[in-house]
Amino acid sequence: MRRLSILGSTGSIGRQTLEVVRKAPSDFTVEALTCGNDIDTLFSQITEFRPKVCSVADENKARELSERLSYSGIDTKVLAGKEGNITCATLGSCDTVVGAIVGFAGLEPVYHAVLAGKDIALANKETLVAGGDVIMPLIREKGVAMLPIDSEHSAIWQCLKGEERADLDRILITASGGPFRGMTRQQLENVSLKDALHHPTWNMGGKITIDSATMMNKGLEIIEAHHLYGIECSRIDVVVHPQSVIHSMIRLKDGSVLAQMGKPSMVLPIEVALYYPKRGPSIVTEFDPFDTAVSSLTFEPCDTEVFRLVKLAYEAGSKGGLVPAVMNAANESAVRAYLAGKIGFLDIERTVIETVEKMEPSVSGVELTIDSVCQADREAGIFADGIIKGKIK
Repeated sequence: MRRLSILGSTGSIGRQTLEVVRKAPSDFTVEALTCGNDIDTLFSQITEFRPKVCSVADENKARELSERLSYSGIDTKVLAGKEGNITCATLGSCDTVVGAIVGFAGLEPVYHAVLAGKDIALANKETLVAGGDVIMPLIREKGVAMLPIDSEHSAIWQCLKGEERADLDRILITASGGPFRGMTRQQLENVSLKDALHHPTWNMGGKITIDSATMMNKGLEIIEAHHLYGIECSRIDVVVHPQSVIHSMIRLKDGSVLAQMGKPSMVLPIEVALYYPKRGPSIVTEFDPFDTAVSSLTFEPCDTEVFRLVKLAYEAGSKGGLVPAVMNAANESAVRAYLAGKIGFLDIERTVIETVEKMEPSVSGVELTIDSVCQADREAGIFADGIIKGKIK
């Protein structure tokens, strides 16, 4: 039985993780849950799963939740802020931490969970993008498991099972292409927020959906795959596959290509991670190769001249050090501003590119520690916010 601490339980991945738990209650217990400020959803989850402890990022919301739980006779302990997340991530009764907090905020709890000897089921891309050079050596030192939940990385992980890493030639990460697949730079200048949030395949949170629209999500996944599988960024390709049936592929040195297929659903990669090294029961609709919706599969190259953040991610991932952390922080600031209606769509990439260009000299050669990564994140966020203020109309 896995004893879970779910960081970010009210988000899309967190809710689907609890769906897996709900369908297999004899295989999992929920020890801790955390959220940002959606205490209504968290209250319902606590009522159902009765964790020992929970944490809410917003301290006022944490107090409100504590009062509601007390009134309902539920004795789950309520914590708050970053320290609350870290406590949930390092809880003694927990053996596996599901890292589903969106953005850089997910890094520190995962770092402390690894220090505490917990296995990590990771959905948060930014943890390895910004801190992979710190986290992955620590994973190996502590002898804990890194279990990828991201559908693309789960697919790669499954394809690699039983293969010698020396036989791996290339990783082929698939991409739906997002809502703006096939558009020109000129067309992207005038897209609306509503259009950007309308993903053709996946139902995700705002930040992740915008990353899909800019294709930055693939840039982040390139760097994440580099850390997870020990392969150079130059040997990772992005393949646009609009049907989202093949979740990723690997090519071996003899030319063989292995792919993992299935309907677009995050439940299956979550289940694969949580049951590892075994296979769990079938809890998703079985894949039907004769379904007319998936019977035709197409593949296209990713146009990095249109979606320039993918090109930037290749460069940042190859340079390593604190450059990916700077890129990630600038992207978070720019996406936040775009969601707030403060900048245009292509201003996201302009902000990120300018931040990386201006800050790269100052972060080159800095020793990599969790503190230096956090410092780079803060400084890059401030720098990007300054650029954004100059763009606000």
